[in-house]
Amino acid sequence: MHASIGRALLRCGLLFATLFSMSRLPATAQGQDRVPAVLLNRKDSGYRGIWYSNQPSHDQYVYKYSGGLGTYCAKHRPFAVYRPEVEKTFFCYGGTTADGDGKGDDSVGKGHLLHMVSYYDHRSGMVPRPTILLDKQTGDAHDNPVISVDGEGYVWIFSTSHGRARPSYIHRSRQPYSVAAFEPVPAVWLDGNHRVPITNFSYMQVWHCQEQGFIGFFTRYDDPAQRTILCMTSRDGVQWENRQRLAAIEQGHYQTSAVGCARAGTAFNYHPRGRGLNWRTNLYYLETLDFGRSWRTVAGAPLQVPLENVQNEALVHDYAAAGLNVYLKDICYDAQDRPVILYVTSRGYQAGPQNAPRTWMTARWTGNQWQIRSAFCSDNNYDMGSLWLEADGTWRIVAPSETGPQPFNPGGEVALWVSRDQGETWLRERQLTSASPRNHTYVRRPVGVHPDFYAFWADGHGRRPSLSRLYFANRQGEVHELPRLMQAEFEAPPLLRARE
Repeated sequence: MHASIGRALLRCGLLFATLFSMSRLPATAQGQDRVPAVLLNRKDSGYRGIWYSNQPSHDQYVYKYSGGLGTYCAKHRPFAVYRPEVEKTFFCYGGTTADGDGKGDDSVGKGHLLHMVSYYDHRSGMVPRPTILLDKQTGDAHDNPVISVDGEGYVWIFSTSHGRARPSYIHRSRQPYSVAAFEPVPAVWLDGNHRVPITNFSYMQVWHCQEQGFIGFFTRYDDPAQRTILCMTSRDGVQWENRQRLAAIEQGHYQTSAVGCARAGTAFNYHPRGRGLNWRTNLYYLETLDFGRSWRTVAGAPLQVPLENVQNEALVHDYAAAGLNVYLKDICYDAQDRPVILYVTSRGYQAGPQNAPRTWMTARWTGNQWQIRSAFCSDNNYDMGSLWLEADGTWRIVAPSETGPQPFNPGGEVALWVSRDQGETWLRERQLTSASPRNHTYVRRPVGVHPDFYAFWADGHGRRPSLSRLYFANRQGEVHELPRLMQAEFEAPPLLRARE
């Protein structure tokens, strides 16, 4: 369907969708994770991230993972987009209410996750008060939003869900290049010959391609594997084509995706049957050159999806044979439009030194083979950083690689690593944070990144509920803290300073 027709359908559906969404009432404390979200569209007093924990471990590390997870998780992409037309970096994050700040809970649904949207104005060096888009009616940071900006400048927010217990949503800004107010999008996908409302997706990764529209990579639970990875495309964000199942090997997958100059691709692992979902291994990659109509290996061999066998042509490396877990972090395309995958390997899922080393790895396609190299080590499987491939051939990783105040919990102190030989050797060029009271984690790379808003992340205590602050760094490694309590409508984020 042409984009103009899609925009007309969008306008027709927005009024009903807005009225429907605004009529939803806040959930009661009991059973709130099953109640539809509440559209708020109002300004907040400052920038506060959500604190979240998962799977109590009953040891000194307290949780499998936890902390300030406003930019969680690694399979949500992207959290920020730079647009040169207005010299602004638009970003979203998982926030929380002022009265609920630092009051996370082990149980999903007892926290208060707000979907927050804002921007950094590169001309003025300021940020506005952030917009509270909606109350997701849960405390589960798996429901964090992701962001996209279309060719006309409209800001889109895709509100994910953790499995099928809660609905998912798509919203679009009322005005181009604005985060003042959003409207629900009555999006549908084609199921055979029928249009079906899009009400559920997990681990969404959505990319806008200027000439083609949106391509989204996401997960469906029990469809048919416990975590099946899929792809869908749309010219206008309203009418989406058939969902394609990309892989459903044994118990399913995690994936991380990206778009290059002429392709879109995804790297993924798999959950072996009978080992539990905490076990994830192997590294796979597949790509499309025709916007999802067909799929192929990195070498160009055609693939029939969904992939259902452990051994297949998309396999990059067999880590199951080595008994190693694989944790995906990032994927980029280099100047030759070839993929480079960033990931961590370890011996097991539990926190603590027994599963060391947690080795950061890169897998680079040379044009003939996968070149797999180690970079450095950190102390937790869920230490999350991102990869930058610069135009001059320099590679950079910004990640919480240094031991933080809660060792062996997710995150730590953030460092900038540089390679000038395509990942063969790495130099820690600068440590960005130090003497922090809480671990920093989930460092994200914006789309179309500007050097003044180069990396974006949050902090939080690894072993108990805490407040969570949000930060961004420039390419030189100077860190700014987003203001937690704003006195004016616009403020300049101060440089990070040491705290008690």
